[in-house]
Amino acid sequence: MTIRRLALALLISAAGGAAFAQAPSPRAPTPAAAAPVAASTSTFSTTLALRDRALGDNTAWTILEELTTDIGGRPVGSPAMTRAKDWAIAKMHALGFENVRAEAFAKPSWVRGPESAELNTPYKTKLHVLGLGNSGSGQVTGEVVVFSSLARLKMTSIDLKGKIVLVNQPMTRTQDGSGYGAAGAARFQGPSIAASKGAIGYLTRSISTADVREPHTGSTNWGPGVKPIPAGALGVPDADLLERLSKRPGGKLPTITLSLLSSVDEKATAWNVVGDLRGSERPNEMIVIGGHLDSWDPGQGAIDDGAGVAITAAVGKLIGDLPTHPKRTIRVVMFGSEETGGSSAAYLAAHKEEVPRIILTGESDTGGDEIYDLRLPPGFANDPRFLPVADALASLKVFMSSADVGEAGSDVAGLQEAGVPAFGLSQDASRYFDLHHSASDTLDKVDPAKLAQNVAAWITLIHFVADSDIDFRKPAQK
Repeated sequence: MTIRRLALALLISAAGGAAFAQAPSPRAPTPAAAAPVAASTSTFSTTLALRDRALGDNTAWTILEELTTDIGGRPVGSPAMTRAKDWAIAKMHALGFENVRAEAFAKPSWVRGPESAELNTPYKTKLHVLGLGNSGSGQVTGEVVVFSSLARLKMTSIDLKGKIVLVNQPMTRTQDGSGYGAAGAARFQGPSIAASKGAIGYLTRSISTADVREPHTGSTNWGPGVKPIPAGALGVPDADLLERLSKRPGGKLPTITLSLLSSVDEKATAWNVVGDLRGSERPNEMIVIGGHLDSWDPGQGAIDDGAGVAITAAVGKLIGDLPTHPKRTIRVVMFGSEETGGSSAAYLAAHKEEVPRIILTGESDTGGDEIYDLRLPPGFANDPRFLPVADALASLKVFMSSADVGEAGSDVAGLQEAGVPAFGLSQDASRYFDLHHSASDTLDKVDPAKLAQNVAAWITLIHFVADSDIDFRKPAQK
């Protein structure tokens, strides 16, 4: 996940799920008996019934358990990603979506190879490293020049030719994940800046709020004309070690050997997997939601972003179980290349003619911890038509915020830029960056009850809007 705003449990659906029910995970909660959902979707009572049903349903947990257990980590261009695409198509059919398809697009993929880092002087020891996506390939040995921030690297007059640069800039823990944007620049921009100043290799302190030796990967970008150099992320204690060594009296810099051997598959393919719940009265008007199916490779891609895929697919499944669908179409997309980019542009290119008919869009991509606020398009937080939604969300400890939505998700950014109104359901990101892009992104880090709260919050908004006449392109009511 990149910060957008910064995705992601449960038992099987109590109604309509028998045909594809599976044994529950031992961690999944026992579902409460679900009250029958009203046949009519013309009143808010149906939305409330869906909210309550979601809290005792395990569809999202089952989806997430399958994806992480049967597929695992899913980098673009990998065999796992192809399996994930096939799984997603079958799962959407099983969940009752219509018009299910995988929309292919060309996406060159960076392929991780053997990786290592070793401190040579003042003594020998292995360092914990992960190559950054789009890193250059090679093995280099050199002295390490440490900068405490990216700003200091940018402004330095130090000769970096033949040096390996380390930016050791800590990340601040915040509930809304805003610390990621500031710290993440050391990963997004740092390697290109160092290479342009003559460095032969680059390391960043992992963009993480944890203090363990486990490194966190993620993509980097290269400026025009900059030749890629080996670029990786160190575990936090290893980055601190190099900084301490560099400050020892006598001015002797530590030396390391960095070996990051990667390749690029220029002919790789990615897929956005799409499924619809056709609206009962105005099917040409639609809401587009989703999460991203791809992930980094060290872990299982549970919080980033298997949870977002599971949350939004479960929302669609539970609404699809209604005797009558809401007025508008709900489209769920499992986006196929968020981590290294491409999903957003590919989706927009394939659906440009639909943009005027897309009522609202949003993405779940900050794990599975509790949602705490809802951000609507400008002005609508105070629209009296949303008072029932505010009340319904309050019981989930979610408040209606008047703050700007900002970027609603990397995969829907293209739709936003094209004029589609967007919303955000903010998840508590306090621990998200302890796990994100690391080997610890595994299923056990997702709490089934918290995942259920996400589904309940999403379903409250999505069903209400889908069954309404609200036009977010017009001024809000006062």
